[in-house]
Amino acid sequence: MINIILCGGSGTRLWPLSRTMLPKQFVRLFDGRSLFQDTVNRNQSVCSHSMIISNQEQYFLAIDQLEQIDAHSIQFLLEPIGRNTAPAIALACMALDADDLVFVTPSDHLVKNQQAYEAAVSQAKTLAEQNNLVTFGIKPTYPETGFGYIEADKRQGNDVISFKEKPDEQTAQAYIEQGNYYWNSGMFCFKAGVFLEELKQHSSEIFAACEKALQPIDANRSQQSSQDQACQNDTTICIDLNAMYVIPEDSIDYAVMEKSNKVKVVPCDMAWSDLGSFDALYDEVQQPNQVNAILPRLDNSPQPICIDSKNNLIVTRERTIALVDVEDLCIVDTSDAILISKKGSSQKVKQVVAQIKKQAPELAEIHRLAHRPWGTYEVLQDSDKYKVKRIVVKPGCKLSLQKHFHRNEHWIVVSGTAAV
Repeated sequence: MINIILCGGSGTRLWPLSRTMLPKQFVRLFDGRSLFQDTVNRNQSVCSHSMIISNQEQYFLAIDQLEQIDAHSIQFLLEPIGRNTAPAIALACMALDADDLVFVTPSDHLVKNQQAYEAAVSQAKTLAEQNNLVTFGIKPTYPETGFGYIEADKRQGNDVISFKEKPDEQTAQAYIEQGNYYWNSGMFCFKAGVFLEELKQHSSEIFAACEKALQPIDANRSQQSSQDQACQNDTTICIDLNAMYVIPEDSIDYAVMEKSNKVKVVPCDMAWSDLGSFDALYDEVQQPNQVNAILPRLDNSPQPICIDSKNNLIVTRERTIALVDVEDLCIVDTSDAILISKKGSSQKVKQVVAQIKKQAPELAEIHRLAHRPWGTYEVLQDSDKYKVKRIVVKPGCKLSLQKHFHRNEHWIVVSGTAAV
């Protein structure tokens, strides 16, 4: 079975930890690992190899993180722009054999019960081998209004009656009381060919555009960026920008799952979270013996000072944070931005990011520490007259050539040997 890992994202829900160039799956949250790394590790026990669907700008970041774990049999499909999940999954399936079983997973979810997870995947695999499209329904533990719901048949537990949009709290509570509604996890299992047949039947425009986009690309283009060059090997499929533009944008739920009569659901309880807000992060970080949830809990991280303060989420990377007589707050400190939110309101972070994009768009796009194919750079000082960066170049790599007419560059090599 092949694990298709959806690795896109805009980096809005956990801002300022996440950014466009560092969406939450790549942020190191737990014990120095990212959710992306955990996803790859988790699925290697149930799949023979993985196909990672990534934005071209995040390809090298993914490569860096894969090199830090015991990953094997990895292939990439690089999208120059995102067109939502239906085209992404279709492109991946078109690159496989029709009889290949695929297990589609997001890259930014947390699963703490591996045994229950593997049992659910095994059940889904059996249903998929019978030419069904299988989705995974998470047993709800509270009336969540940020998820879609799956209504299952009470008599035939794997049969899907309907998909429900994100409800209000009263409706979500009614779903829980009925007992046959599940959170839509965004995970799927099916044969590649069966999915493509259903896509062709129910969303033919997406099918045709994806089929055309996957045609061989001229590898001898005169102008190639570093991302283009990454596409020219046996383990990477790169989709042309112009071909991606014409693909209709749609989710797999709208394009296929809500229309097909082959859909089954596997209800499961695997200690799952999509970590889609700081409230969800608080729930995962909070320890029974602590009055506040602190991230990261590392020996070299500054420890917050909390006086008569409780039920707060505190995220700090560099500076010491002091709290006095406050409770039920989410406090997130990074090198260039601070977020303070009341717990229960962290879904509004998207509104903050929308304002940031108007006032200071670089704060929504990138951290001061930025990842590039050749290494990283960090902006230490920035003004109208000068800019100071700390640059780390990987062994054997080189920066892209640039020419400037209105500034001088001075390099100080503090470690290693460099040719400037």
